Amino acid sequence: MAEAVQSHLSPPSGLLELCALLGPPRDSLRGPELVALRKGVRAASPLEPEVLSVFVPPFVSTEDGPGAASQGGSLSKSRRRSFRKKREKPKGEAWKSPPPPPKVPDLEDISIPDGVDLLTLPQLCFPGCVCITSEPQEDRIHFLVLTDVCGNRTYGIVAQYSRSLHDESCFYNGNAHWESSGLSASSTGCYVPFAVCVVSRLPYYNALKDCLSCLLTHLKFCKDFEVDNQIKEFAAKLSLIPNPPPGPLHLIFNMKPLQIVFPSRADPESPVIDLDLHLPFLCFRAEKVLQILTCLLTEQRIVFFSSNWALLTLVTECFLAYLHPLQWQHTFVPVLSGQMLDFVMAPTSFLMGCHLHHFEEVSKEADGLVLINIDNGSITHSNDNETDVPDTPLLAAQTFIQRVQNLQLHHELDVAHLGASTDLNEGRTRRRVWQQRLNCQIQHISLQLLVNIFREVKNHLNYEHRVFNSEEFLKSRAPGDQQFYKQILDTYMFHSFLKARLSRKMDAFAQMDLSTQSREDRINGMLISPRRPTIEKMASRKASPLQGVHRRMVVSMPNLQDLPIPELPPRNASLRKIDTTECGSSMVLDVIPKSTYTFKIPEIHFPLMSQCIQAYYADFVALLSKAMGFLAPDNSVLLARYFYLRGLVHLRQGQLLAALLDFQNLYKTDIGIFPTDLVRRTVESMSAPERAQAECTPELRRLISQLTDKPREVTKADDHVKNFELPKKHMPLDDFVRRVQESGIVKDASTIHRLFEAFTVGHQKLIDPETFKDFYTCWKETEAEAQEVSLPPLVMEHLDKNECVYKLSSSVKTNRGVGKIAMTQKRLFLLTEGQPGYVDISTFRDIEEVRSTTVAFLLLRIPTLKIKVAARKEVFEANLKTECDLWHLMVKEMWAGKKLADDHKDPQYVQQALTHVLLMDAVVSTLQSPGAVYAASKLSYFDKLKNEMPMAVPKTTSETLKHKINPSAGETLPQAVDVLLYTPGHLDPAEKVEDAHPKLWCALSEGKVIVFDASSWTIHQHCFKVGTSKLNCMVMVEQNQVWVGSEDSVIYIINIHSMSCNKQLTDHRHGVTDLVVQDGKQTPSEVYSCSEDGTVLAWNVHTLRVTSRFQLPSGGLSSIKLYNGRFWCCTGQSILVTTMNGFVCQELKTKELSKEISTSFLGFQLLPEQEQLWAACTGYASIYIWSLKDTDWVCERIPLQECFEIKCMIRVKKQIWVGGTGLSQGKPKGKIYVIDAEKKKVEKELVAHTDMVKTLCSAEDRYVLSGSGSEEGKIAIWKVE
Repeated sequence: MAEAVQSHLSPPSGLLELCALLGPPRDSLRGPELVALRKGVRAASPLEPEVLSVFVPPFVSTEDGPGAASQGGSLSKSRRRSFRKKREKPKGEAWKSPPPPPKVPDLEDISIPDGVDLLTLPQLCFPGCVCITSEPQEDRIHFLVLTDVCGNRTYGIVAQYSRSLHDESCFYNGNAHWESSGLSASSTGCYVPFAVCVVSRLPYYNALKDCLSCLLTHLKFCKDFEVDNQIKEFAAKLSLIPNPPPGPLHLIFNMKPLQIVFPSRADPESPVIDLDLHLPFLCFRAEKVLQILTCLLTEQRIVFFSSNWALLTLVTECFLAYLHPLQWQHTFVPVLSGQMLDFVMAPTSFLMGCHLHHFEEVSKEADGLVLINIDNGSITHSNDNETDVPDTPLLAAQTFIQRVQNLQLHHELDVAHLGASTDLNEGRTRRRVWQQRLNCQIQHISLQLLVNIFREVKNHLNYEHRVFNSEEFLKSRAPGDQQFYKQILDTYMFHSFLKARLSRKMDAFAQMDLSTQSREDRINGMLISPRRPTIEKMASRKASPLQGVHRRMVVSMPNLQDLPIPELPPRNASLRKIDTTECGSSMVLDVIPKSTYTFKIPEIHFPLMSQCIQAYYADFVALLSKAMGFLAPDNSVLLARYFYLRGLVHLRQGQLLAALLDFQNLYKTDIGIFPTDLVRRTVESMSAPERAQAECTPELRRLISQLTDKPREVTKADDHVKNFELPKKHMPLDDFVRRVQESGIVKDASTIHRLFEAFTVGHQKLIDPETFKDFYTCWKETEAEAQEVSLPPLVMEHLDKNECVYKLSSSVKTNRGVGKIAMTQKRLFLLTEGQPGYVDISTFRDIEEVRSTTVAFLLLRIPTLKIKVAARKEVFEANLKTECDLWHLMVKEMWAGKKLADDHKDPQYVQQALTHVLLMDAVVSTLQSPGAVYAASKLSYFDKLKNEMPMAVPKTTSETLKHKINPSAGETLPQAVDVLLYTPGHLDPAEKVEDAHPKLWCALSEGKVIVFDASSWTIHQHCFKVGTSKLNCMVMVEQNQVWVGSEDSVIYIINIHSMSCNKQLTDHRHGVTDLVVQDGKQTPSEVYSCSEDGTVLAWNVHTLRVTSRFQLPSGGLSSIKLYNGRFWCCTGQSILVTTMNGFVCQELKTKELSKEISTSFLGFQLLPEQEQLWAACTGYASIYIWSLKDTDWVCERIPLQECFEIKCMIRVKKQIWVGGTGLSQGKPKGKIYVIDAEKKKVEKELVAHTDMVKTLCSAEDRYVLSGSGSEEGKIAIWKVE
């Protein structure tokens, strides 16, 4: 087994990649110079440093013999893993010859990590110079960032220290030659600098600084022959420490006298933060910090300067951390030695750092640089030329500065009231907790800055075609901010940001954007019509008093009859100013870091032999297993980290099977940290016997098949970004649909089809690019004009705060005065001229008739629009002249849309009608021909529906239907609603108020899940994915989880509070068809799942382990129910009653119905109090009832009138609701039949949807929610009587 690992699998790397000792070559020190130095005649000349020793893991002694080598074979080949610089000259001639040029050690027997160049490493470790001094120098630490040719970074931490020349242990091979030269006595007071450099894949600046500080306490006093061993032992310790997995678990290692903490990254996408993020705020004012961030965002050529080498790296790394999740993608060299200054002449963007004494030289030699002096907090430009660096957008900058001013940046002030700590590690822990809290606040502030700057980018994206409309985005920015955005749009950083947004990546930016969304933004996500400034928005332009946001905590379903229908909020034209009641200083103080935990790594025993290393690994595994044993079963967050660490240690031990089992457990604890590449390489490295043994375990067999049996996906995901451009060729229908969707004007394909018909009336079915350009220009100009509409306060008093003015006529004469007719989504009114005033015309709901006619004026006939209003005798007349026909079309369309919205309780009819109206207006403005109005009439869709077919909704349906929502809003086509689940709200002090609201979970196609806030029916969570297959079932488990069964045989577990899906149950082998919850009072809750192949599994909710399983003799298992300690299983041809262990007690077959027609069960409901089973079967438009006492014969049958097909059924109180397809007014519709379970007769027939009813769910037995097929894709909410 060990040999297989050696040849195929590299062990997972630890913290250390390389450790090196550097210093001056001994042969470069000539005797006469040392004598002159000792006598003070001259200063010592600088020396050229070189690499003296290199240590690369893994460290396994070659003296352990064959047995030991086999035990430790998983670690490495038994070759030497260190280098020690050897003397190249006879010691008697050392001072006579000139110093040789810097040499690279002979490294034939070690592997140097990528990104580490031993030629340049000495310059970086001694970026100033190497000089012998007469006084000992203080130990110094600085930090490096090393980049390989692929752009991968490694991080170096360098500790410089000095040793006395008179000490025999100063140089490697003893000091005999100094004594023979007669210099031992005379060189007293000469000190030589050395450096130890540790290179790691992760930026553990503070932790490795502490480690090196501990090492230096030993190196200063050890003898020559001990130096290598000390450094090697030090490097070996670090190499044995695994990288902590992402999450809340930090590792602690005892490196006497300090306890070293290695923090983990917050999540797999976040960087490791092991530095003090407040350092830039100690060096620069907040305004300067913003200016530097702007330089980074606009990708300038930036050079930092400081007299402190350590600050160069630490400060620049802080600024890069502020940009997360955006990433600096250009050259990054935070420390330049004197020999590397020509790097600043590079023509491309870069971020570099130099010592302050090079400031004048760099400033004069290079043009176009931004020069940042850390020491005095200044920002200048090279050659005194002002670089074009724009200002940060004003509102975002103001918010950032306000929040920074409320930070507590001084630890001394925070602990002034506390007693002094008498324990070193206790004081360090106290400081670390304070720093962690401050880092969290700074990360929150900087992330909010990025969200405020880029929040509205999403309004100009087309996800389906991956298009960004940069021109329209720039137009929407405030004039003073446009220069900033113009420069940003051309950067690599912003391009990567767009890729992530178009891929709907749920990174830190997306999470912050979602969590800080206003209710207005959530409603905007449901809109299908263009947005305009609301009356509330107009009022805020005139005066914007601070208004507290009233937030009502709802833990139950709302009374839907009292629920206001969401109207059309505005589209923000620029950055929203965040309400100070929410985002002031209190927000900074309220940012509390997530709880973290620590795990102490066991002691490492030396000598460095294979047996000791194996003992260390055994102790590590034992401690992890012990810690896991103390955990509560539901503490999956920590459990996942322990599994991850134990898997890494097992790999290092060569125990591949045990490692795979640990990694497999991540599916049930946190799939987000599953190391896919490492597990794949592990599987590929396994020998045939190991592979066979692994495949004997069902969980591993599935894991291995996923990783190896399926070919690896070599096709890269589509991540291109296309900027919107006007077409240059004639467009057929499909091309026109795509172009309109890319433009962001309309997404709905059917609406665009009607628009295409309007533009091609009487012409070839092609649209020329000039017509499209004119149409696009008209639309955007109208949109821009709407943003500038301003109504007098007297007029705004008569309108609802969420009303928007969508259309204004020219000034016309009416029978109620002269003025402009205004159209909102709710009403028509006259904006009178002269003394601006408001004259009500009518709400669309109250219109009784709309006519276009002419009236005589002298010898002319003037086109006039007449509107008859209910409860008003006088008919409104307006002499609209040439606009009359267009207004006639628009008013009728809005009237019809409002009628449909009222009849179907669906506000999106009004939104769709508004889209039609605005498109009509754009068509007429574009064509400007006599036939333009006729062409626009092709968009009068709802008015035609009203005239061509009866619109009356059956009375029973109208009375029972309360509301409709559209989960496919904003999509190009409607999607079928496959599953619905309602979860009640729960008060939890740890939650935000809106998270405690009841929710409606909606499963769409391809694993998409959308979550609605059921207290307001607004989007709570936009679409996120759980797999890519059809979802079959959902169930709420223990108030905080939703389990989702998928066609891909996986059960996905969603955390209700975090809205994340990081657990998967993979024990099924076929599609999961149903889930049932069993709550026990004394035993932990259990969930039962079933799959198509007849497998039923019982899951412990806390451990997520299968507690029992059985297989039904027949497949086709579609649903299960639990009653009276028995499973009732619907298998298509029969309903089986089994014990909890799967023993079949009873069978109910479809042959009891008919011996002539082959049929199968679609579903069933149990009514225990009546001792009945109600079932539906394919091919039958009836519900069949069996007695539970005698299931041999059907006792009753309830026919469903005009029913074609039954799709679903649920029980609500004493009713059975049956959904399917049936006839209504001669046309097939989605219908719901409500059956009284006691009277056994149909009480109601509800015409639910234009497409079939696919799914039903109950909400607290007060409401029933129905989801329709892909032709309509809507959800209806029904009142239960």
